[in-house]
Amino acid sequence: MIQTAILLAAGAGTRFWPYNVVRNKCAFPIANIPAVRRLSDDLAALGITRQVVVTGVGESSVRAALHGAAADIVFVHQAHPTGTADAALLGAAGIDGDVLVVAGDIVTDRSNLTALCDYFERNRPPAAALVQPLGAESSLDWLIPFVENGVLRGVEGHSRDGDRRFCGVYAFRPEAIPFLRDNPGLVRVGVGGMPPIEAEIVQSLQMMVDDGETVAVLDAPGFHIDLDKPWHILEATGHVITAMSAALEGHRIDPTARVHDGADIHGRLALGPGAVIGNRVVVEGDLWLGAHAKALNGAIIQGHAIVGRDTILRDYCQIGSTSSLGACGVYGHGAEFSGVALDTVYCYHYCEIWGVVGQAVDFGAATVCGNLRFDDRETVWRIKGRPETPATAANAAYFGDFCRTGVNAIIMPGRRLGVYSICGPGVILRDDLPDRTIVMVEQQITTRPWGPERYGW
Repeated sequence: MIQTAILLAAGAGTRFWPYNVVRNKCAFPIANIPAVRRLSDDLAALGITRQVVVTGVGESSVRAALHGAAADIVFVHQAHPTGTADAALLGAAGIDGDVLVVAGDIVTDRSNLTALCDYFERNRPPAAALVQPLGAESSLDWLIPFVENGVLRGVEGHSRDGDRRFCGVYAFRPEAIPFLRDNPGLVRVGVGGMPPIEAEIVQSLQMMVDDGETVAVLDAPGFHIDLDKPWHILEATGHVITAMSAALEGHRIDPTARVHDGADIHGRLALGPGAVIGNRVVVEGDLWLGAHAKALNGAIIQGHAIVGRDTILRDYCQIGSTSSLGACGVYGHGAEFSGVALDTVYCYHYCEIWGVVGQAVDFGAATVCGNLRFDDRETVWRIKGRPETPATAANAAYFGDFCRTGVNAIIMPGRRLGVYSICGPGVILRDDLPDRTIVMVEQQITTRPWGPERYGW
């Protein structure tokens, strides 16, 4: 069996903005568990308890995410962001035997890890890689494998062709490690391509193919999401909650939790210690309610949802299906929320929010996200200056950590608010708001005499 896994958590994750500013994106929570912690726990459940985590930017957030993990973890720091091949080589130093190399910013079904490990251990190729069909996303966004009968024939970065992409999960026998060491620092691209100077693991696989070595390729049997852009957060959360629902067998209610007889329950309940579901609450799917969390006085949960510890839903708020809410939040009277929120989000009343909300965000009353365009056109984003059209959730709003909105702020489709920023009262936000920025609207006031002699009696 593979005894050691190398988790790569060193990249800056700039395409993930605004959620890469105060943490490494590997530490971003999906269904309230950091992505890298999900991977570590899944690997440990498969018996791979010796884990080397390669850190870089945002190292402290990765260490915190793995605090208390079941695995025997060793941290190795990559001082300069020279690429995944260099990071994997750094993690493999001093290790004898086979290794599994896993990108720390993926959200993947455990069956994918199981399938690759089983195949690798049965067939013993020098290297193996997990891939998946492209689906609705463009091949220009990914590292593309060209596969024939389950064997890699070539790779190309951001190719115009291909029907699969690499998933960031690889298995190597010891004789394959020198190919990581000898990586040229540029991935193969087509004519006109401009690759960054970066040692990608897939180029080491290309070198193995060029030398006549066999690189096996396995299609992922389960869901797999790479947390590369902000909209992937919503996609990953939806897959995880759906999988949790499929695995949930009946109610799981702590003896100290309470459910009012007047609640309208249409799903299964997983209630932590001290959790409360009150009168007139409507639950239309499976609900995970954390310790001391409360759904009170007519709160409506429209489908499967996760609510973190000590969070309060109350007074006819409405929570959308496959939403994930962090700890210590408040969702109050008339607040409509759908999507992902991290810890300590305040959405007290009269809000309409769809998207992703970072930590400790405070919404002013009547903050509204415009989720539809009047012209019915696609919403085009700019990711590091490059225009992109998301395949999913292009019109959602994305709020960075520690930002806030004023009363009656309107967020137009697909806009992002940076970390530590404020969208002031009455502002219609049509463009992304950078980090550490406040935008306010200047009101023009006209004052003149008025009364019955002017209006008419």
